[in-house]
Amino acid sequence: MDRRKFLGLGLAAAALVPATTLNAIDFRDTKPDTWKAVSTADAIKGLYGDITPLEEGVNVKAPKLAENGGAIPVKIKSDIQAKSVALFQDANPRSAVAVFTVSEGQPIDYTLKIKMRKTGKITVIVEGTNGKFYSKVLPIEVSIGGCGG
Repeated sequence: MDRRKFLGLGLAAAALVPATTLNAIDFRDTKPDTWKAVSTADAIKGLYGDITPLEEGVNVKAPKLAENGGAIPVKIKSDIQAKSVALFQDANPRSAVAVFTVSEGQPIDYTLKIKMRKTGKITVIVEGTNGKFYSKVLPIEVSIGGCGG
């Protein structure tokens, strides 16, 4: 395939990107208290207000013992029809890690790596389209010095 045809197809593919991916909410701009919060409870309150999430419907996988606190793999999955998914941790100076806007009908199946300076808990909150909130809390032990023991 020649270069011009390849570039033309690339531009055509970029034009077909769904508009919903371009309409993400900038939570750092709209909910700044979330990103300043030291505790997970304050960060959740800054993002969603006073909520009592149900402890169901959210599956989170991460290592029980992280040998490298600088790159801890976290997998978040749920079948809940959601508006947003948020990840928090209580081991770093600021609790909020990430907030995702979920397009209508899109599955929740995220994998990311996070940094934790010490042993702590991660909390995932899913905001359902039904107005309910769902959560999962998972403890992670971080090995100091990467020795795992």
